[in-house]
Parts: sequence; C-alpha cells; structure tokens
Amino acid sequence: MNAPPKPSRAGRRGPRAAGIAALVLAAAACNDNTTNPPTFTPNPVVTAAQLQTALDAAVGSPPFPSTDAANYNGGLSLNMWATVVDRNGVVVAVVFTGATEGDQWPGSRIISAQKANTANNFSLKTLALSTANLYAAVQPGGSLFGLQEANPINEDAAFGGNASDYGTTRDYMVGKRIGGTNVFGGGFALYNTTGDIVGGVGVSGDTSCADHAIGWRVRHALNLDNVPAGVAPGNNDNIIYDFSGGQSASGFGQPHCVNASAETTIAASLPSKYPTGPTP
Repeated sequence: MNAPPKPSRAGRRGPRAAGIAALVLAAAACNDNTTNPPTFTPNPVVTAAQLQTALDAAVGSPPFPSTDAANYNGGLSLNMWATVVDRNGVVVAVVFTGATEGDQWPGSRIISAQKANTANNFSLKTLALSTANLYAAVQPGGSLFGLQEANPINEDAAFGGNASDYGTTRDYMVGKRIGGTNVFGGGFALYNTTGDIVGGVGVSGDTSCADHAIGWRVRHALNLDNVPAGVAPGNNDNIIYDFSGGQSASGFGQPHCVNASAETTIAASLPSKYPTGPTP
C-alpha cells in the first residue's frame, strides 16, 4: 500500500501563512486602538483663557529676569508650559508663555501634564502633596522608591495630533487621560472654595524650584489653593528645603536648584490662604 503523498512545501505554508496574517491583522487592530485613545469631556475646572492669564501673570513680563520682586521666581527666567487635569485625570487645558510654541522647552509640555496628574493622584480632600513634597521619598532607600516609575504617560495621548495645535484649545491632550508620574517641583492639587479637590495643575519650563514658585502663583491666581493641610511647616504643600548630606530631615524635602538663598526667600514669601483651608 502506497503512503499518501506529502503536501507540497507551498501547501504546508498555507495554514502557517494564514496564521501569520491573522496575527498581523490582530496587531494592526490593537495598534489602531492604542493610537486613538478615548476622548472624554473634562470637568470644567478652569478655562484655557483663565489658565493663560494666571500663567502669564506668574511668569511675569519680559525682559527676563523680571524686575518685579513680587513676580520673581528664581531659576533661569524661561518661558513655561502649564496643564490642568480634572479629578479624573482628564486634561482640561494646556497653555504656554512666549510668542509661539517652541519658545519653551518642547519636553516641558508633557512634564507639565505629568506634574498635574501626579499632584492630583497623590492628594486627598484631607491632605495635599505637591510634586516637590514627593522628591525625597522616591530616592533610593526612600519609603516611596519606585513611585516615579509607576503609571507611565499615555504616549499616544501625549504626542498625537498636530504639533501646531499644542498649547491651544485644540491640543490633542485635551480630553485625554495623560497619566504619568513626576516627582520634582511644579505640580499641585487644586482645591475649590468649599475645600473639595477638583484636579491638579502642573507647570514646567525652568528649574524645578522656579517651577514650584510659578505653579504656586498660578494656583493662587485661580483661587484654587484652598489647601486643607500639608506636610510643610505652614501646614500646606509648599516646597521644603531641608536636604543635608543627601537626606531630607522631614522626608518630604527637595534640594535647592541654582540659588539657595533666593529660593528659600521666594518659597517663604509665596502668597497663600491663611489659615490653611477653604475660604470662609
């Protein structure tokens, strides 16, 4: 009895080729999903115009550095990005200072969104933590080491759309959940006049110490700094400059950046609600 003929090499390839084709199609379908992240309607925490006005005032007017001591933020006196997210982490608005997009560090657009997301994620109605307050704890040996690697940004949401729309009401991040974790100065939770946490704001574009000062002023100008309590000496979420020998005495500090004396003075003079808590 003769053995049945073996299938030709081409015939043997048929099922395998079909399987590969199916995998390719499946991968393409997955890619289609990830390159089109869902869009949500953000809670109207602020308008883009309100955020722009607050950021412009916080940065000050050129020439830099500002000669107005009340608006001096230290650092390198550079242009800035600012992003607001709502309590669900959905981007509400993205703006920048400068004549055109590109007058700021391009990378700071995403960093500002990370900072907003981080402060919102790790603050509560009862306790506010700015991103500067997280710096010490995430260092090697710290109680939150590794946090900075958690919750990476949604790259598809961050870099989608037209670059010419970045920093406008058409910015592709608006309506997206950007994600991301950032652990140096410039991010703050937002608290309304009844003390409810409604989201976060992040700014980026200068040293992290200057970013903290600018972001603080932005939140104050928006009247969203009704902080319930914090880890800083003022019972708020101000930056704590208490590093010595590579260690933070409080466990919530951040090192100085370029001018320790100026940065200390600026942090102590930042406008704030007193006493800490909702506006009466």
